[in-house]
Amino acid sequence: MSGPNKYRVLVTSNDVSPSGIELLKEKYDVTIIPAAISTREQVLQALPGHDAIFLAGHHVVNKELLDIAGPTLKVVSSMSAGYDHMDIPEIKKRGIKVGNTPNVLTAAVAEVAVMLTLSAARRAHEGRIQIAENKWISTPQWMLGRDLRGSTVGIVGLGNIGQAVVKRLKPFEINRFIYSGHSRKPAGDALGATFVSFTDLLKESDFIIVATPLNGETVNLFSKDTFAQMKKTAILVNVGRGPVVNTDDLVEALQSNTIFAAGLDVMYPEPLPSNHPLLSLPNAVIIPHLGSATVQTRCDMSTTAAQNVINALEGKPLVYEL
Repeated sequence: MSGPNKYRVLVTSNDVSPSGIELLKEKYDVTIIPAAISTREQVLQALPGHDAIFLAGHHVVNKELLDIAGPTLKVVSSMSAGYDHMDIPEIKKRGIKVGNTPNVLTAAVAEVAVMLTLSAARRAHEGRIQIAENKWISTPQWMLGRDLRGSTVGIVGLGNIGQAVVKRLKPFEINRFIYSGHSRKPAGDALGATFVSFTDLLKESDFIIVATPLNGETVNLFSKDTFAQMKKTAILVNVGRGPVVNTDDLVEALQSNTIFAAGLDVMYPEPLPSNHPLLSLPNAVIIPHLGSATVQTRCDMSTTAAQNVINALEGKPLVYEL
């Protein structure tokens, strides 16, 4: 390479905010795969000879992809907070830099967590069904929901998003915030949240908000056994990753009223088939993985992912390095 302007960057889809793409185009030779044909096959076909990959979707970065990329590849930057689609040890073993875009989407995801918590608690989806089926009756005991005020809120995953959720829920006069994890966190102390065992969190929480990443410890963390330990009045909200919750067991728990309701931004599988049993449940509020889907957040994610690439190619620390 005779200079940075010779570097080649592959962007896996053009369906991203142009802010990051423009940054890359100013400096490098940029190849962009049209979103309509952004399949794994197309990515693998275009990949050889590129110095960097800007992952605009959750393309799996594993040994196969890295072998095809060859020795020119210097950096992989994913426009996402999650990184379970990338084999981090394999990437690093090859001396390739790898980054993501965590903090820029924290506020947007936390807002969605609050929205789902309120919607599930106040039976928003079920209420809409009642209107559509001409069953709006307005008697005093009709469609009663659960109060956030005075409740115990359990956070599973008190990272940036979990902390942001707590900050946003505080004005709702929550009685107690609790959280579980490997150890007590200074951030938890600062927020007035109490560190408890996962078992105690299940038993004590009126609301359980999942904001944990997906890994070997968290896959199927919520299953039939877990739901059985929760209050019958409890509400589960998941803004982490779909496979943290066993979908079939959740359907059963909601159908049998083992728990009161669920609010999901993520689920397994994604996309959820249109005939999936979850979609027929009145006590499941479901949105299609929209946590970071705001104009400003996606712009910030695009810019940050591009800056990771630029910094790596210029020998500087990445904005967010894994």
